[in-house]
Amino acid sequence: RQTEIIQFKLRQDNDYRMQMERRLISAFGLKDAFVVPSVADSNTNENIARAAAMYIGNRLDENSFINMGYGDTLSRVLNHLATAVERPLSVVSLTGGVNYYLPNTQSSVFNAKLYLMPTPLLVSSAEMVTAMNQEPTVQEIRNLIPLSRMAVIGIGALGKDATILKSGILRESDFLQLTIQGAVGDVLCHFLDKDGNLVETNVEDRLMATSLEALRQLDNVIGVAAGLSKVTAILAALNGKYLNTLITDEVTAAKLIESV
Repeated sequence: RQTEIIQFKLRQDNDYRMQMERRLISAFGLKDAFVVPSVADSNTNENIARAAAMYIGNRLDENSFINMGYGDTLSRVLNHLATAVERPLSVVSLTGGVNYYLPNTQSSVFNAKLYLMPTPLLVSSAEMVTAMNQEPTVQEIRNLIPLSRMAVIGIGALGKDATILKSGILRESDFLQLTIQGAVGDVLCHFLDKDGNLVETNVEDRLMATSLEALRQLDNVIGVAAGLSKVTAILAALNGKYLNTLITDEVTAAKLIESV
C-alpha cells in the first residue's frame, strides 16, 4: 500500500511539472522547457546543472559541437557532461575567460575537446576588443559558433552571489551603477533591462563575448538557471527572445508563470 501511495505521488509530481513546462512554452514562445524538482536545503546550481547535463546528453549526436557560456552553473553542466558522455564532447566557448571552461577538481574524467576563445572575458579598452577580434585564433572560434548543434547559456542576477562579482571581474560599485542604469541581469555578461534590451555600459565596450544579436540568430539556445533571486533576470532573457529552451526548477517556474 505504501509503495502505491509513493508511486501515485510521483505521478502527480511529474504531471505537475509537465503542466508547468507546457505553460512556460506557451507563455514565452519556447520550443521546449524542462522543469526539475526543487529540493530544500540543497545546492540549486548543482541540482539544475545535473538536470541540464542529463537533458543535453540525451540530445547529442555522435559528432555534436556544443556552444557553452560562462558561469558557475554552466561550469558544473560542462563537468557533468564531460564525465557522463561515452564519446569526447566538443565544446565551443561563447565568451573569453578560459578558466570558466576547464575541468574542476572533482572531475576524475573530463571527456571533452575544448575550443576556447583565447582571451579574458573583460579587457582594458574597446580598442583592445577590436584588436583581439582580428586575431585569427579568435575568428576561428567565432566561425565555429553558428555550426554547433546547440548553445547552452546561464543567466546572471545582480546579486552578491553572481559569478562575475565573486570572481573579481566586476565590483559591487559596478553592480550599483548597472542597477541605476536599469540592468536586472546578464546573458553572456551582456547586461539587460527588464524587457531584455541591452543596457549600454562601459562593460559592454570591453567585453569579449558573442553578441546578443549573434545569439538570437542561433536556433537552439538552452538557458539554464534557477532560484528566486534570478526570476527577474530570467524574465529579461525570455522577454528579449534569447532562449529557445529553458531548464529551471519548480519554484522558479511557478514565479515565472505568475508573472505572465
